[in-house]
Amino acid sequence: MKRLFSIAAVAGALACGTAYAQTADDVTKIGVLNDMSGLYSDITGPGSVVAAQMAVEDFGAKQKGMKVEIVSADHQNKPDVGTNIARTWIDVDKVDVIVDVPTSSVALAISEVVREKNKVFLVSGAAASDLTGPKCSPNTIHWTYDTWALANGTGKALVKTGGDSWFFLTADYAFGHALERDTAATVEANGGKVLGKIRHPLNTSDFSSYLLQAQSSKAKVIGLANAGGDTINSIKQGAEFGIVKGGQNFAGLLVFISDVHALGLASAQGLVLTESWYWDMNDANREFAKKFSAANKGKYPTMVQAGVYGAVTHYLKSVEALKNDEDGKAVVAKMKAMPTDDKLFGKGTIRADGRKIHDMYLFEVKKPEESKYPWDYYKVRATIPAAEAFRPLKDGGCPLVSG
Repeated sequence: MKRLFSIAAVAGALACGTAYAQTADDVTKIGVLNDMSGLYSDITGPGSVVAAQMAVEDFGAKQKGMKVEIVSADHQNKPDVGTNIARTWIDVDKVDVIVDVPTSSVALAISEVVREKNKVFLVSGAAASDLTGPKCSPNTIHWTYDTWALANGTGKALVKTGGDSWFFLTADYAFGHALERDTAATVEANGGKVLGKIRHPLNTSDFSSYLLQAQSSKAKVIGLANAGGDTINSIKQGAEFGIVKGGQNFAGLLVFISDVHALGLASAQGLVLTESWYWDMNDANREFAKKFSAANKGKYPTMVQAGVYGAVTHYLKSVEALKNDEDGKAVVAKMKAMPTDDKLFGKGTIRADGRKIHDMYLFEVKKPEESKYPWDYYKVRATIPAAEAFRPLKDGGCPLVSG
C-alpha cells in the first residue's frame, strides 16, 4: 500500500544561521494519498507521486540542505480507508503534509483529521467547493479547481450558446452532489432550466437505465456530474443509444486529458470542458510534460498532477521560509501570506478561505483531423480570468472569513 521515495539527504552538519534549520524529526515527509488502481488512477494515481517527486527535485531540496521524503497510499475512494491511513501516517510515520486526495467524500474527511492533528492538507484531486466554503479549515489549501469553477466555466458557456435545458447524470457522493448543485445554480442564473436529474453509484459499469431517462427528458444538454471512468463509460454508452446523433449534447462537467485519451478524438470531439492547466499551452508546461511522461509510462499530466507539483512547490517554499514544518496552521498561514509562483501555474495568491486563485480555461476537444501530434487534444475557447474563475470570497460561507 505504501511506497517510500527518499528525495534528498542532508550531508554533514550545517552551519547555524546560514542554512535550512531542520525540523524536530529532521525530515519533511509528504504523503500522496489518492486512487492508485481504480477509476481515478489515471487522473491522479502514481502520476501524482511522480509530480510530487519532480517538485521536490526542481525545488532543489538537497542543495538547500532539506531532507524530504515522499510516501504514497491508495485510499480506494473510501473515507474510512483514507482517514485510517491519514491517522497512521501522522501518528506513526510522522507525515507533515497530505497531498492530492481525489474523491470529495474522502477529502472532506481527511481535512477534519488534518485539522485535528494540526498538519497540512493540500487538495488537488478533490473538487467539492465546500472545502473552501462551510467546511473550510485553517490547515487546508484547495489548489487546482473546484465545482464552482467548473460550473462557472462549462455551465455558463453552454447556456449562453443555446444549451438552455439540462438533465443531470450525477455520481452519488459528495463531489457529484456539489457539482450538480453548483452547475444547476449557474444554469438557472443564466436563464436556463433544469428538467431533471438522476444519480448513479460510483464506478458503475452499466449506465443504460440512467441514459434512457436522460434521453427521454428531451433536455438539450445532459450534464455529466461525474468523473474518470464514470464519465468515459457515460459517453461511450451514450453513443450506443445515439444520444448525440439524436440532437442532445453531453456536457462533461469534469473531463481530464486522460479521459479524452481513453475515449479517442473520434468519440470525444466537440466536448466543451473547463480545466486549470493544459500541457501544450507554453514552453514551461511542455517541458514539464516531457519529463513527466518519461517517468510515467508515456502518460501526459492531468491538471490534478500539475496541481500536485504546484502545491508541493509552494509548500516547500513556505517551510523553507519558516524553517519549520511542525505547526500546520503556521505553514498554511505562511502559504497564504506568500504570493504563489511556480513554473506551471505562474503567479497567484491563496485566499483566507484556502482557495488558490489562478486563471481557468474553457477548452474544446479537437476533431481527429485537427490533432497534429500525440496528446494534441484541446483548443482554447476562452480564458476565465482569476478574478472571475472562482466563487467570490464573500459567498462561500467559510468561517475563516471575517465580515
